[in-house]
Amino acid sequence: MTTARIARQRRVGMRIAAPAVAIALILSGCGSGDDVTAGSSSIGTANDINPKDAGELRDGGNLRLALTNFPSTFNASHVDSDGEVSDLVGWALPGSVKSDAAGDITTDTNYFTEIKLTNTNPQTIVYTINPKAVWTDGTPITWEDLKSQAEALSGRNPAFQVAATQGYAQIGTVERGVDDRQAIVTMAQHYAEWQGIFSTVYPKASTATPQAFDDVDRNGLPVSAGPFMITSIDKAQQRIVLSRNPKWWGDTPKLDTVTYSVLDYSARLNALQNNELDSATVSGIDEVKTAANAPGIKVRRAAAPRFSHFTFNGAPGSILADPKLRVAISKGIDRQAIATSAQQGVVIDPKPLDNHIFMVGQKGYQNNAASVAYNPELAAKELDDLGWKLNGDVREKDGRKLEIRDVMYQQESWVQMAQIAQQNLAKIGVKLIIQTYPGNGLFTDVIDPGNFDVAQFTWSGGILPLGALPQIYAYDPANTLSNKGKIGSPELNALIERTIAELDPEKAIELANECDKMIFDEGFSLPIVQSAGTVAVREGLANYGAFGLASADYTKVGFEK
Repeated sequence: MTTARIARQRRVGMRIAAPAVAIALILSGCGSGDDVTAGSSSIGTANDINPKDAGELRDGGNLRLALTNFPSTFNASHVDSDGEVSDLVGWALPGSVKSDAAGDITTDTNYFTEIKLTNTNPQTIVYTINPKAVWTDGTPITWEDLKSQAEALSGRNPAFQVAATQGYAQIGTVERGVDDRQAIVTMAQHYAEWQGIFSTVYPKASTATPQAFDDVDRNGLPVSAGPFMITSIDKAQQRIVLSRNPKWWGDTPKLDTVTYSVLDYSARLNALQNNELDSATVSGIDEVKTAANAPGIKVRRAAAPRFSHFTFNGAPGSILADPKLRVAISKGIDRQAIATSAQQGVVIDPKPLDNHIFMVGQKGYQNNAASVAYNPELAAKELDDLGWKLNGDVREKDGRKLEIRDVMYQQESWVQMAQIAQQNLAKIGVKLIIQTYPGNGLFTDVIDPGNFDVAQFTWSGGILPLGALPQIYAYDPANTLSNKGKIGSPELNALIERTIAELDPEKAIELANECDKMIFDEGFSLPIVQSAGTVAVREGLANYGAFGLASADYTKVGFEK
């Protein structure tokens, strides 16, 4: 499944849920060959990146990767951003933590020598910045960068068009520590996933004012601080190049450059086979087989924390504004049929995802989807009870036909997924109209303005999943963040606040699952399948591929000698 995170981001802090504009689910059967073995869908068990010591790699080289669309902004915290931007800037910006294949978190000492929770009442975190860490303009990274970012992302000033406020909304103060290289963060409210705060850090110039937040990084990264920096942006050619940062203080990267090109998803596999790309996400048995049998290509796999879903538009005045109607329609969609068609032969015993917060294999995962279990007979009865009566093939109420528009990226696999739902819903008198759009503008022009009844895309998660709750599933009409369907309730908001403030991990998991049941009960969205995490890479590419829960060390990505 391609998500907005094609290249695994080095940063693993809070869940950065990012809408994807493509999905690589090929809806097919098993195929005829036996050259592909189905893998586990459980995350956190392993990664598959061809690990090699730096001494086994050649110095230099260009890693060629793909984007679904040209970035609307390079500010990964902006509402106009997506997860592809997070991946791209991960090569060039500092962050607080990193993780291994099991999802265990440690401090990223390239940027912070220590991050320490020093008090729980009030919750206090001390960030000690690596004294060598500098921005590409030569100025040091200081506590003021953290303070400015915390204020911008807090949500207290709605003029900052932020994608998410989790973690930052709970911060009370950011103060100077023993020197400019230390920040003391005191939380106004407890925050369970405090390790995810500052998972990506921008210079204070990028977050100083709402205008700066909108404009400074709109067309590039004027200032950055990673092992690489953006050196070329060609919008006409739809290409972005990152090169080694001459002011980088850490281990010298093995690669010389990383080149991102905007490609239609359907062109990626051919580009890989034609030696025009070095890595591409693949999924579904046909694509996996094609890649596995291609000379010079290796399919790597590690189940990934991202999932496809149908999001409903419940905004006032929309045809699906009634949560009971959304739940009834959900019961008419056979998610198991979609999962089987999508992942047969790639995943052992494919199953639909039954949780919005936790992935299969992640601590806390349980089935909370009972209220939307496939039951077309009950769905039809509930539609009748709601006053939606059959008139020919399509139900009507008050002269309005039950016709709903399903929008998605213009790609056959998305359409095939929608067609299964379309056939299911036709049997209960609901007409699903399939509308496809190109990647550029799908979110900014269609989904974000609410021009849909159902939208299909992918959320990409991480090892700290609770941050998705306030970002996606809480609802504030004045600041919708990533709540695309504008659905929610004061009761759910209150439970979300309790959950993210709970410092006992076991209790936080229990509360999160209570939230998830409420999310299902209100017909917020319908999870479909978790990503199998299959990635086709060029043989000889090392320390890169199917990362699973692990973060990448971009200084060690390279090609074998």
